[in-house]
Amino acid sequence: MTRGTTDMHATPEMELMLKGYGLTTAEILYHMPDHPHFLQTYIWQEYDLAPKFPVLLKFLEFWRTKLDGPLHSVAYTHRRLIAPNEWRNVKGELVLH
Repeated sequence: MTRGTTDMHATPEMELMLKGYGLTTAEILYHMPDHPHFLQTYIWQEYDLAPKFPVLLKFLEFWRTKLDGPLHSVAYTHRRLIAPNEWRNVKGELVLH
């Protein structure tokens, strides 16, 4: 893939973090298709952009349209791991031994 692509999986993690992506973790509770009174948990984790969460919403739309287990609830957390002003290029070397 070439630079500047919008395909998130072709971009290195550091570049994503510098663009504002953060780690989003969602706990998805859904009804089991064969036993609708039982709830099952699914943990989803991906880099996403807050506050609109386009990657999470795309995944949930896929779930609603393609999977059999109806969603019960979704709880999520988001953490930016690094911001552009927190990263700096340091030139130097530390030699041990």
